[in-house]
Amino acid sequence: MKKLVLGISGGISFLVFLILLFVINHIIGAQDAQQMAKRWSETGNAAQVSCFFAAGSDTTEDTILMFEHGIDSALTEASVVQESENPGARLWTDAYSADGKITLTNNKSSVSADAIGIGGDFFLFHPLRLLNGAYFSGNDLMQDYCVIDEDAAWQLFGSSDVAGMTVYIAGIPHIVTGVVERPAGRLAESAGLDGTLVYVSLETLENLGTSYGINHYEIVMPDPVTGFAYNHVKENLGSDEKAAEVVENSTRYSLLSRLKLIGQFGTRSMNGKGIIYPYWENIARGYEDILTVLTLLSLILLLYPAVLLLAAFVIWWRHKGWTLRDARLMGKDKLERLLECMRARRLSKKKAEE
Repeated sequence: MKKLVLGISGGISFLVFLILLFVINHIIGAQDAQQMAKRWSETGNAAQVSCFFAAGSDTTEDTILMFEHGIDSALTEASVVQESENPGARLWTDAYSADGKITLTNNKSSVSADAIGIGGDFFLFHPLRLLNGAYFSGNDLMQDYCVIDEDAAWQLFGSSDVAGMTVYIAGIPHIVTGVVERPAGRLAESAGLDGTLVYVSLETLENLGTSYGINHYEIVMPDPVTGFAYNHVKENLGSDEKAAEVVENSTRYSLLSRLKLIGQFGTRSMNGKGIIYPYWENIARGYEDILTVLTLLSLILLLYPAVLLLAAFVIWWRHKGWTLRDARLMGKDKLERLLECMRARRLSKKKAEE
């Protein structure tokens, strides 16, 4: 009876482990903002890296431009070249952004909202769910575009079907290219998504709104050697450890990273750099904590049946009724018999040929 109870409990423990493993993989796969490297490279030879700047770090578009100019040289030195025949193919892409405030108006109403001023391919890294319209790029020649969330759309127009409509920012007309769904839930709200949010070009935010300065940079690029992309960003953009923090998004949810976080749990959230993380990084860090707890629990659940199997093996070994010497002698005897049979066959075949 005792063996039956232990066997059933071990089976249940292993089943729950498998369920947790499925939940962990589902959570990881749902983090679109952390999966850019997989979307960018089917061969898995790319890395996504983010750099977050402390308030007052004075990071500007010129800072980003100087960094960008050195990327191709670094890749060339690492013997990484573009092999695609597509003339528009790129080895890397990046985005940068700044938090701030902005006011949008139309003929009927006005909305003051949190804003993110973007540069580069921001929406490639953050494929928010579009309810209407399309994204815009921070690389566009014209910078008079904006993407608004559903809340702003309803306040301004009384509808979410407003792509192509015009809003005014400090009297300057801007085209609403799309309406996005703002991530909801306790974790998202705690991460900073607790109010109306709009996306404008960095130029618009700096000139027509209130900008707190560029505080986020992200890039996806080839990673010919593990850590190449991370080290390049670290050395050339985040070298001042008191003013910047560099994160490799591609591996942040790997098993090894989660195991490391178990040892850092309780202290890794301490931050003395004056960095205010954007909402997507806060969400990512929140899921890191959740995944760390789930990983620890899954390991415990796996350990229980593993110990039971080990104990069963030890018991079986003690009562098996034979020794390793017996097994060795038996194996030796069978091998000798096999060799003897093979020799007999060869002799029989040789005699038949004669």
